[in-house]
Amino acid sequence: MTFSAKQTAILPAVLSMVLALPVPQASAQNILDMIFGGGRVHRYAPGEYERYGEFPPPPHPNRMVRPDGGWYPVQKHSRRPVEPAVQKPIEKITGPTYYTYKADPLVRVDFTALQAGAKSASLDSSPVTTEFREGLSGLAGFDLYAEKDVAAALVEYYKSNPEFIWVSDDAPTSRAQDAMRVLGNAGSFGLDESDYAVDVPSGLESADNASTRQREMMRFEMALSARVLRYVRDAQNGRVDPNRISGYHDFPAKPLNMVGVLRILGQTNDAQAYMESRHPQNAEFRALRAELEALNASIDDDIVVDPKLKLKPGQSSPEFPKLLRLIVRDHSDLLKDEYAPLVERLGQSEVYEQDLVPVIKAVQKKIGLKADGVIGTHTVLRLAGTPKADRLQKVIFALEEMRWLPADLGSTRVFINQPAFTATYIESDQEKLKMRVIIGRPENQTSFFYDEIKQVDYNPYWGVPQSIIVNEMLPRLRNDPGYLDRSGYEVTDAKGKRIPSSAVDWGQYGSKIPFNVRQIPSEANALGELKILFPNKHAIYMHDTPQKALFDRDSRAFSHGCIRLKDPRGMAAAVLGTDVEHIAKKLKAGHSSEKVTRDIPVYIAYFTAWPEANGKVEYFNDVYDRDGHLKLALDKVEAGRKSNM
Repeated sequence: MTFSAKQTAILPAVLSMVLALPVPQASAQNILDMIFGGGRVHRYAPGEYERYGEFPPPPHPNRMVRPDGGWYPVQKHSRRPVEPAVQKPIEKITGPTYYTYKADPLVRVDFTALQAGAKSASLDSSPVTTEFREGLSGLAGFDLYAEKDVAAALVEYYKSNPEFIWVSDDAPTSRAQDAMRVLGNAGSFGLDESDYAVDVPSGLESADNASTRQREMMRFEMALSARVLRYVRDAQNGRVDPNRISGYHDFPAKPLNMVGVLRILGQTNDAQAYMESRHPQNAEFRALRAELEALNASIDDDIVVDPKLKLKPGQSSPEFPKLLRLIVRDHSDLLKDEYAPLVERLGQSEVYEQDLVPVIKAVQKKIGLKADGVIGTHTVLRLAGTPKADRLQKVIFALEEMRWLPADLGSTRVFINQPAFTATYIESDQEKLKMRVIIGRPENQTSFFYDEIKQVDYNPYWGVPQSIIVNEMLPRLRNDPGYLDRSGYEVTDAKGKRIPSSAVDWGQYGSKIPFNVRQIPSEANALGELKILFPNKHAIYMHDTPQKALFDRDSRAFSHGCIRLKDPRGMAAAVLGTDVEHIAKKLKAGHSSEKVTRDIPVYIAYFTAWPEANGKVEYFNDVYDRDGHLKLALDKVEAGRKSNM
């Protein structure tokens, strides 16, 4: 047995103690082993304790803890557990999935209750009510189909309010004409006009009798009310229910009192203003609508470049001259005297000459990409833009998605747009801070929802999600149970009691791990120096990261789902209403938390078309193919509506 210098220094005193012991069978070797560490007794090497965190040594050199508090034996003279005879298969935890969208089925409106009410002697005998009551017989055999809630509201309203909204003297009123104009203009809001089509009865002047006119106008009344309710419903909530698209979509219901809508329309003198007011009333929605109008009016002058083009200096492609034409058309300000003649001379060449590298780098820098002179997907997308047909579709999708959010986004807010890989802090409707972010990988997608920021944690612990414990840590822990101990993690049981990871038989667990794992604050902590919390069921938050180099990438989908911030101190200072000096002081003080005292909504959003602060709409790649899933949902809705037109 050998001793360290420190042990050698105190050895004489220890030997004196041993010789003075009254127990004759006690050996000096055993006593020294107990004091200095020998045989199977756990001991920490210099500096190892810090790597282990604050774990105490294992409770017994020959035992390993079970979840129920009992013990497993370990091999003699070893800290490694005995390999179990049979290890439970690892059942990986999967994330949310995309669903097969189910549209609301249309039902035939049952007018029986209205027709029965027409015979009630308790009905008012005013001229309007009498005219309405007499016209109800015209609903016999009328096949009007609508969404279930629309059909119910229709019957409920007219049962309590037996009078016309849209008809007077057997003719449509000016209010009806206003409503029809709004329905016919639905396309300007990104909706489909055919969903709200209503035929106005014609030739009634020559009808043989009054009953024919009454029948046709009653049917017009009901059809127009049904389509107006559909329009208002779509304008406020969207045509699809986002939560039926996937488990990544998470939005609260936006209640709509449809009976109240008809009541308002029956009293207002400006049906158009009321109906259009049901759309989102914010600057972003207006900018997207203006973009839709501009696209519809524009001439298709696209220069189409293969989005898969990849080119390094010296390589060639027939797509390269198109890219140079785009630079000349859209970025002529960069073609200074030294570059203009060069581009003109080489503009038709399919070879990416070395002389053109400074031009490509200058353009990449201008459009916000890494100026490396390599032409790839992001360079092509930002230069060639999105084809007009794709832009139109992206804007229509964005208008639909805007209806899932509150109509008023809040004058102070944090807006994260995943396809843009950006987070923006907005105060008093002015952009104050914008930064690059990292979002979830395609297999660990960041959800689409909104919440409210609550607090900032400094030097945070990272509570490892069960999915990461099972999918990524468990395979390694089976071969190396002490891995967590050495890497700065703490393991606790259901009661919060801390347990060395080396003392757990990880082989007996497949998918449900009865332990919690968290990483202690450190420079290597996955959350970096701070995190910004808005508690939600998806366990998503904003945070720092030690992997700073990833922010230089153009496509930044690398996380397990949370939002990594390039400037976490700046964002923390913004939401707390303070400065970065305050944040620096809090970080120096160690682990702590600070509440956000203002109401600040945060939008973890997903828009492939989105207006910048200046109102200009930018277009982005569909990182998770969510536009594709939205299109499938919209197609299902359209098919269902047209089947019963």
